[in-house]
Amino acid sequence: MVTMTDRAAASAAKSTLAHRFATDPGVAAVGLARQDAEYVVRVDLTEAGAGARVPRDVNGVRVVTHVIGPVRIL
Repeated sequence: MVTMTDRAAASAAKSTLAHRFATDPGVAAVGLARQDAEYVVRVDLTEAGAGARVPRDVNGVRVVTHVIGPVRIL
């Protein structure tokens, strides 16, 4: 049986990760995304090496990472 992650569970997982990585310079952003018809937590990274610190899931909610590179103020 496949269970779909609802928005409330994903939002709670996002809050957990946002708090955990608030001061991590390798993490640019933590947000929600839709992927494969379910909600996931998306973590944007400034460098690929930071991905090793990000868990694959939080409380059953899948976490995906994307390397976006350094963030610069315009």
